[in-house]
Amino acid sequence: MTLLFDRHRRIASPALAPAEFDDRGRGPIELSIGLVNNMPDSALKATDLQIARLLQQCAPRHVRIRLHCFSLPSIMRSQAARHHVAQSYADIGSLDRLGIDGLIVTGAEPVAAALRDEPYWSDLTSVIDWARTNTRSTIWSCLAAHAAVLHLDDIERQRLASKCSGIFDCEKVQDDWLTHGIHLPLQVPHSRLNAVNEPLLAERGYDILTRSDEVGVDIFARSMPSRFVFFQGHPEYDALSLQREYMRDIARFLAGQRDDYPRLPKSYFSAESEAVLNAFEWRAKERRDPTLAAELPGLTLRPDLAAESAAQTLFRNWIAHLGQTG
Repeated sequence: MTLLFDRHRRIASPALAPAEFDDRGRGPIELSIGLVNNMPDSALKATDLQIARLLQQCAPRHVRIRLHCFSLPSIMRSQAARHHVAQSYADIGSLDRLGIDGLIVTGAEPVAAALRDEPYWSDLTSVIDWARTNTRSTIWSCLAAHAAVLHLDDIERQRLASKCSGIFDCEKVQDDWLTHGIHLPLQVPHSRLNAVNEPLLAERGYDILTRSDEVGVDIFARSMPSRFVFFQGHPEYDALSLQREYMRDIARFLAGQRDDYPRLPKSYFSAESEAVLNAFEWRAKERRDPTLAAELPGLTLRPDLAAESAAQTLFRNWIAHLGQTG
């Protein structure tokens, strides 16, 4: 399988090889996939690599993927992030001429209390409207999922009492090509401040595919005629993504940029690391000093985490769907 970035630049990896015919004589097939990366600056490059790695791992050998990266121009970026976007991303205005088969739209860090007040709302809704009829399938992740259902069906997200963060076991609600062959329960990372109402989604014609008793609906979908797939969680996260977010939130607390101390991600760190972090929380609340973060020792995760295996099955099925409908 060959994976290409926009502008025909290969991702450096010894595992990549030209697309070829599979055992059934299928291929080679080329798919154009777009990634609209709206993540904050600190996660911008990591998200690029996470998605590229998933596509590389999950595409069969007869499929060649051309990956085009975009970012909404209305998202405020640091100078370094703007340089990365300028060097590695295509202009969002070129979406319509690149023959995009599948689109992935990430969440973004909330700025406004209401989604319609976000500075990037107009740009994001333009992408939603375009994707409805110009892609075979689009994945909407976290805040992007909330924005899409609000724009399409006026379904408002609901603020949670506290941030939903951790690894949660999710069960399949109904059969679908997206979840075919998936191992249950799915271990899915969630990291969000809001949720959408599951009964209202079902009432408006959305298919509830997976859910958790703890965090509610996980994956849902709707045909628009593009097949829209919505992730409330982050199956694409790598093993350390939640740790990076938690360390970022601790640093913001110590710097006085947030009033509340972040809660530990659930079912994520090992028991030993949870004990260390609980003790550190007490010290941090006693003395809010940004230099304290340097005193944190190395942390370890639960040894039985298998969240990334769910992502590989989901993306493998998604790529197969794009190839079959071409």
